[in-house]
Amino acid sequence: MSTPTPRATMPRLAVAGRARPALSTREVEVLLAWMASESKEDAAHRLFISQSTVSTHISRIRAKYAAVGRSAPTKAHLLARALQDGYTSLEEW
Repeated sequence: MSTPTPRATMPRLAVAGRARPALSTREVEVLLAWMASESKEDAAHRLFISQSTVSTHISRIRAKYAAVGRSAPTKAHLLARALQDGYTSLEEW
């Protein structure tokens, strides 16, 4: 499976009436790499960063979602949020 390319533009879709956290381009890149990987270690290897850096990005992404009332405690929740907010699409997977 190839790693989806993060979107540099604004997301196409967002959940109607729900706030969408402003994820940085790098946060989206790390999130999608992690989604396409078996582990944070694998994602870190793909991005040439440390596993702790991946963990830090994922923690910050989760905090941003929690701050707008859309918690994402699991990897599946984060994938759902990324799909809802247009950071990725099912066609890319």
